[in-house]
Amino acid sequence: MSIEVTKLTKTYGEQKAVDAISFKVGKGEIVGFLGPNGAGKSTTMKIITGYLQPDDGGVVVCGIDVLKQPLESKKKIGYLPEANPLYYDMYVREYLDFIADVHAVPDRKKKIEEVIETVGLTLESKKRVGQLSKGYKQRVGLAAALIHDPEVLILDEPTTGLDPNQIIEIREVIKKLGQQKTVLFSSHILQEVEAICDRVVIVNRGKLVADDNVSKLLNETQKEETLRVAFREALEPAWLERLSSVRTVNKINTNEWELVCNNVQEARRQLMELALQQNLNIVSLQSGTQSLEEVFRSLTNNNSKDGNLGS
Repeated sequence: MSIEVTKLTKTYGEQKAVDAISFKVGKGEIVGFLGPNGAGKSTTMKIITGYLQPDDGGVVVCGIDVLKQPLESKKKIGYLPEANPLYYDMYVREYLDFIADVHAVPDRKKKIEEVIETVGLTLESKKRVGQLSKGYKQRVGLAAALIHDPEVLILDEPTTGLDPNQIIEIREVIKKLGQQKTVLFSSHILQEVEAICDRVVIVNRGKLVADDNVSKLLNETQKEETLRVAFREALEPAWLERLSSVRTVNKINTNEWELVCNNVQEARRQLMELALQQNLNIVSLQSGTQSLEEVFRSLTNNNSKDGNLGS
């Protein structure tokens, strides 16, 4: 295994940011690491890379214990944090030469040219880092993470703040890198995760709530179909939450709701009864199977009726 996380725990004050989570990432896998804001993703990634110490548990990267051999493990890891730290006054090649020197990379000039080409920086490589767009700054950070040819890449929100074209470009870079390296990356753009990854790890409130192949995760939740219902009138979510066949209620806008159902046909019948009892007018009612985004919302929705976010 390239990454082994075992019962990892980190507490800030009285709050557990990471609560005894365990997962593994095999060599050559591209795994999406998902969760809402504050779920513990960045904290976990910082512990894996050795930039933060856990309160309990352990991490092994490429057979090296991160806590016992931090310098040796860092040689195996390329890390792009969410807040990409760059020296804006340096030129692109100058900055990459500085990072290569820190890692004692042999034949630095050749390696710099290789990573510049890999991440698509060739046309911008003669500029100062501060002159680059957000998308190209992300590429510089990615090039810096690759400069020492690590076996494992940890990418924390690599597409944050990018426009749609830049997102697609970075996605292609990650897919290309995944052919040779193990990649663990977090993202809020679930369509990107679905396009790049075969597997996802989902955390919520510091706990692991899912770890599976995307296709299997979607297949296992097909019994929980969705209904999208629009009313002419505004109504309280509690009316929908009381329906026995409705598992989760998500508000789309004032009059439109998305319902995750255990039994979609029964939920339709109950909605019709509700409309009759409360003098409501149903404008539209559509059903469909769940996307990764809907599965994610079902697993991490704090208002889930059964209160068990891990099920």
